Amino acid sequence: MNLHHPDPIVTTAQGTVRGLRQGDTAAFFNIPYAAPPRGAGRFAPPEPHEPWDGIRDATVPGPNAPQSERKLGSVNMTPYFGTGWSIGEDYLTVNVFTPADGGGSGGDDLPVMVFVHGGGFVAGSTRSAMYDGSAFARDGVVLVTLNYRLGIAGFLDIPGAPANRGLLDVVAALRWVRESIAAFGGDPRNVTLFGQSAGATIVGGVLATPEATGLVRRVIVQSGSGLGAFTTEQAARVTQAAAEALGIAPNLDAFANLSDARLVEAASQLAGIDLHTETHHDPLIGLSPFSLVLDTQPAESVAAGHSSDIDLLIGTNTEEGNLYLVPVGKYSTSTAGDVDDAAVRAHPKPAQLVETYRTTRPEASLGELRSAIMGDALFSAGSWALAGAHTAHTESATYTYEFAWRSHALDGQLGATHAVELPFVFDRTDRPELKGPDALLGPDKPPTDLATRMHAAWVRFARTGNPGWDPYDTKHRATMRIDTEWTQVYDPRSRERQAWS
Repeated sequence: MNLHHPDPIVTTAQGTVRGLRQGDTAAFFNIPYAAPPRGAGRFAPPEPHEPWDGIRDATVPGPNAPQSERKLGSVNMTPYFGTGWSIGEDYLTVNVFTPADGGGSGGDDLPVMVFVHGGGFVAGSTRSAMYDGSAFARDGVVLVTLNYRLGIAGFLDIPGAPANRGLLDVVAALRWVRESIAAFGGDPRNVTLFGQSAGATIVGGVLATPEATGLVRRVIVQSGSGLGAFTTEQAARVTQAAAEALGIAPNLDAFANLSDARLVEAASQLAGIDLHTETHHDPLIGLSPFSLVLDTQPAESVAAGHSSDIDLLIGTNTEEGNLYLVPVGKYSTSTAGDVDDAAVRAHPKPAQLVETYRTTRPEASLGELRSAIMGDALFSAGSWALAGAHTAHTESATYTYEFAWRSHALDGQLGATHAVELPFVFDRTDRPELKGPDALLGPDKPPTDLATRMHAAWVRFARTGNPGWDPYDTKHRATMRIDTEWTQVYDPRSRERQAWS
C-alpha cells in the first residue's frame, strides 16, 4: 500500500486500484466487490468479480443500482437519495475512505465501518453527497460505503430466485471487506456495519443471516426495524402485482428477459398494494412495496440467539413520521380520520392505540398524533423489539439513543424527522445543499458541536463497543436523548412502547 503518494495505490484481492488524495483522506471510488448483475444474473446470488490486470482507476464515482429519481414533496432530498440512476452494469461496488498517512502504516489495525444507505429499498447510492467518509478517515476509521441491488432486482420475491438479493449483496461486500480491507489500513476483525432506514433494516437482517456469521463485530441500526420484513404471503402479492404491471408471467424467466429500465418503471407503479393479511399488518404501512422477505422477523431471530456476540447500537428520531407528511402538505391538514387510519394500518387494536397516544400527548395536534403513530409503526416498534431481543444475550452489549434535534425547515415543521441525524453522524453539516428553508437541516446554522459529539460517539462505538453512555437493559432501558444537550433518560415513552409490544 502506498497512501502517501498523490495518487494512492492499493492492491485488493481482485487487483490494484489507484485512488485520490483529498487533503488528509485517501479516497477510492467504484471498487467492485461482486460481478456485474446482468440478464438472469440480476436475480441470482452475487458472484465474485473477475480479477483485472494493471491498475484500475478508482478516482471517480461509478454507476449505481437501477432506480428512478425519488422525491419527497417540497424538501430537497438529493443529498440523501442522490440524483437518480447513473447507468452502468458494474455497480456492485464500494467506496473506501482511509487516512492518507496510512493510519496503520499498511497494518490492519484501524476500525472499519461499513455503511448501508437507505431509500425505501428502491433508491439511494454511494454517490449521495451526504456519504462522504472523510470525517471518519480524519478520526482514524476506514469507512466503506456500498451499492446493492434495489427494487425488483434486489427484493422482489420471485419463484426460483433467492430472496433478499440486496441483502446478499451486502453480505458479499462484507466478505470483500474481510479479504481486502487490511490493504487500506483496516482491521478485518473489527468491522462495524451500520445503516439508516431501509439500510438499517437490512443491517438487522444481516444479524439474522447465517451467511454473515463472523463478518461483523458490531452493528448500528439508525431508524430501521427488527419487525420490518414481509412474509412470503405478502411478498407474493407484490410479485403478482409487478408481473401484472409488466404484462408477464410471475416467474424468473419472464423477469430475466426484461431490461433494467422496464423493471425500474414497473417498480414505481407498485405503490398502494394491500399487504394486510389475516395474521400480519404491512410493516411499511403502504410506503414501499419492497422490504426483506422473511417468515421470521430479525428481532425474533436475534431473540433466539442469532448474532448474540455482536454489539448493537440502535435508535430512532423523535419525529420520524414528519418526513412523510410535512413535505407533501399532509401534516397540518391531518384529520381525526387520518389518525385513526394510521392506527388501522399499523396495529391490531387501533382504537386502543390512538387512545394511548392521545393520553400521553394531551396537547398534540392531529398532525403530531398521526406522525407519531406512523413513525413508531415504521421504526420505533421494531427498534424497541430488536433492542429488547438483543439484551437477552450477556456476551454482547446493547445501547439505544433517540435523536431529538429539530430542523426548522419547511416553516419550522420538519423537526426531528427521518434522516435528519445523518449529516451529524457523518459530520457533514457543512454541506451547502443541506441548508436552506427547503433543505433537510433548515435555514439556521446547525450546532457544530452536536455533529462533533455525535460523530465521535459512533466512532467510539466502532472502536471500543461503547458509545459513551449506559447500556440498555429491560429493567432500566437507559437511552441517550441526543439534542443540543445530551440527556440520559430511562424507559422514555414507556406507555407507547408497551402499546406495541
